[in-house]
Amino acid sequence: MQLKLKNPLVIFDLETTGMNIASDRIVEISYLKVSPNGKEECKTLRLNPEMPIPPQSTEIHGISDADVADCPTFTEVAKNLAKDIEGCDLAGYNSNRFDIPLLAEEFIRADVDIDLMKRKFIDVQTIFYKKEPRTLSAAFKFYCDGDLENAHSAEADTRATYEVLKAQLDRYEDLENDVNYLSKFSSFNRNADFAGRIVLDDNDEEIFNFGKYKGQKVADVLKRDPGYYGWILQGDFTLHTKKVITNVKLKNFNNK
Repeated sequence: MQLKLKNPLVIFDLETTGMNIASDRIVEISYLKVSPNGKEECKTLRLNPEMPIPPQSTEIHGISDADVADCPTFTEVAKNLAKDIEGCDLAGYNSNRFDIPLLAEEFIRADVDIDLMKRKFIDVQTIFYKKEPRTLSAAFKFYCDGDLENAHSAEADTRATYEVLKAQLDRYEDLENDVNYLSKFSSFNRNADFAGRIVLDDNDEEIFNFGKYKGQKVADVLKRDPGYYGWILQGDFTLHTKKVITNVKLKNFNNK
């Protein structure tokens, strides 16, 4: 189906140094500009983020510091980019929560005046989630071909979860019927705390997964910025998160 457009639509995606909208930077932007008459123009720009690209990010998108060393900065391309997307509506995948806010931050840092709030935004991920709900009732319907009665009662939800898990093993031949395998497969990160604020790297060292030190080792941060530990203890974090960070602090203190 062809889109009915009044304005050009720019579908875009960003590769970045990380997921922190306030501090991370763009290393690559690719966008497809679709005009109301159906004409399509595609461009991809690789950018020097003017900061190191964390290894965790390079593992995801494959772009390293060496790859962008001779690339222009966002500031150098900002005016032309703004001209390209001026008057266009925007679309992406998870773009409302990440790509558009980060793009707006980059324009502000580059001192380029473009009011993205005047545009219309289409987030394909949101459409996906709204049309294909990711609830337990939806999972039960999809995998078990049944309607979940008494949804949100603990006993019914518990039984349904068990039935869905068994049906998943029946449906996907590549899923191993093994608890260790299923535990690893159903996790995106190796969390050091239950809230996922601290994760483990490949060397089993604790890494901040939030805030201004996201992607950095907890032990290193606590050495450089001891006040950050006090801020966390006074902050709205779970007791288990505070316990994990305290254990890191004590472990390094005892190793001195």
